[in-house]
Amino acid sequence: MEKISKIKVGIQGGAASFHEIASLFHIGNDCENIPFQTFEQLVNSVEKGELHAGLMAIENTVAGSLLPNYALLKGKKVQIIGEILLHIEQNLMALPGQNIEDIHEVYSHPMALQQSAKFFKQYPHIKLIEADDTANSAMRIAKNKLKNTGAIASMRAAELFELEVLAKSIETNKRNFTRFLILSNNEEIIKRHYDKEGLNKASISFSLPHEQGSLSGILSIFSFYHLNLTKIQSIPVIGKEWEYHFIVDLTFENQKIFKQSLDAIKPLISELQIYGIYHKAEKSYHSNNLKTRALETVN
Repeated sequence: MEKISKIKVGIQGGAASFHEIASLFHIGNDCENIPFQTFEQLVNSVEKGELHAGLMAIENTVAGSLLPNYALLKGKKVQIIGEILLHIEQNLMALPGQNIEDIHEVYSHPMALQQSAKFFKQYPHIKLIEADDTANSAMRIAKNKLKNTGAIASMRAAELFELEVLAKSIETNKRNFTRFLILSNNEEIIKRHYDKEGLNKASISFSLPHEQGSLSGILSIFSFYHLNLTKIQSIPVIGKEWEYHFIVDLTFENQKIFKQSLDAIKPLISELQIYGIYHKAEKSYHSNNLKTRALETVN
């Protein structure tokens, strides 16, 4: 079994992205964050064992579930070994020495622009322009010395790229949280994970026949075993009209009872996949609170 000295963690986006911030909060400085352009590339790399773990956003309290990311997990040899909750805070930044009145254009990811649209109504002279990423928008301003140009990104991006923050926490919804999954296919990490006590959450998926009451029957079984259903998401089964694949998150106090519930539903379902059994996140992190000491880890 491989002895791990430094954990290689795949993230979507690069330095100062919210994926990197979540990784640094939860895993710490003793990891090497490796950027990927797409979630599909990230998951495939985790499955092949090229990474010790991967971090993938799965839902947001404003935008909802990321259905394509759920679909990426189906049939993959990866395990969910944890989850992270990050309070997303957006900030307006630019080259030092400028103020908001100097800014003519602001670049960022479409979601960040949408989340901050109300703030910019008081500055009609500013044009909002969609870009591929929040952190990359900040990096381009710093790299190209773009005056009269702003970016919406994390406080970490401002620190890393030496930009000046013109306005903090400009997001409209102050209860904006993203949930990230920690994925792995590494033998040592998975064994270490399942040796832990107190695992109290699971993510599973299954398919049901197109019959009246088929889903309610499954939910009744979960209720009988006193499992708390925290999420249910349906994805259409391609090629089978009106049939759906269901992804379910459950919390419980006893793993044995959870496994008994799976035995009870197996005769009624098909394609059961256990994505992972892990610890439910009990706290969230504020993206603006990441300490500067973590900056050294990006090089």
